[in-house]
Amino acid sequence: MQSSYLVITSIAAADHPVLKIYADNANAQGIDFIVVGDKKSPEKFSLPGCDFYSVERQRALSFSLAPILPYNHYSRKNIGYLVAASQKAEVIIETDDDNLPYPSFWGERKRKQNVHGLTGSGWVNTYRYFTPTRVWPRGFALEHLQNESPSLSDRRIVDCPIQQGLATVNPDVDAIYRLTLPLPIKFEDSPDLALGRDSICPFNSQNTTWFSEAFPLLYLPSYCSFRMTDIWRSFVAQRIAWECGWHILFHRSTVWQERNDHNLLKDFQDEIPGYLNNGRIVAALKNLQLQRGKEHIPSNMRLCYRTIIDMGLIDPEEMQLLEAWLMDLQAIDAKKE
Repeated sequence: MQSSYLVITSIAAADHPVLKIYADNANAQGIDFIVVGDKKSPEKFSLPGCDFYSVERQRALSFSLAPILPYNHYSRKNIGYLVAASQKAEVIIETDDDNLPYPSFWGERKRKQNVHGLTGSGWVNTYRYFTPTRVWPRGFALEHLQNESPSLSDRRIVDCPIQQGLATVNPDVDAIYRLTLPLPIKFEDSPDLALGRDSICPFNSQNTTWFSEAFPLLYLPSYCSFRMTDIWRSFVAQRIAWECGWHILFHRSTVWQERNDHNLLKDFQDEIPGYLNNGRIVAALKNLQLQRGKEHIPSNMRLCYRTIIDMGLIDPEEMQLLEAWLMDLQAIDAKKE
């Protein structure tokens, strides 16, 4: 049985109903459950079946990233990824404390998938293959919303070390959608699909599975808009995945969301850098001359993030965090040998 870890970052109390559901089910399924706290977390947190990392416990870790990662930021989740990797995780599953799991969430993750695929299709709105409703994922380039949905290829076996599950009822959509169009949305149990080279769709951190070879691509940037950290990560991950011969799997809903309170106008404001630049970022990344092979993931990551920094969209301080992240993963891998 593969060693699987579930990672969430949360400032909720230990009696939070969703955290309790994950703790109970993860324990029953033999999955290690890590919750990464932040400065707003309660001082006392005790939840059976959950390994909680308070700010104090994070500071005591030997990771280079731990003392320099900003507080009060979603990117604290990076600590949870490093902890899981250091404990020899083979699979990291991530979600949030407002996504509730269906029984299918706890099924075995398989890296090789026999699915319909798309390559060379540019921007692909994967939501359209699971619902006839006019809806798009957060981070989708608005200028491509009118694109026709390409026909899927015949099924074939592809390598998918990064897998995005949908969240039904209240899916991950942007503030423009939430301010103008109706919810809830029920995604259908349509066949899964995988995107290969030159086909791209943003994916989030709400219901995502990562196999160990793709762990470096888990990195969440800190010095950018909060609403873009997982989206821009997904663009970098997909661009580098092409050079590894990997596909990104998009599969039917295994969670539903009961969304935490949000100020939609604040979300809109925080998403403006994405509305204006998501298409530009993907175009810039696509034009990079990256090296082929998984052994070049670190250098490819440096080039991708440096490109976005040079576009003025991420602060240059990000590179210090990225280097610490890569150094920590290198040290973890050295200990496994």
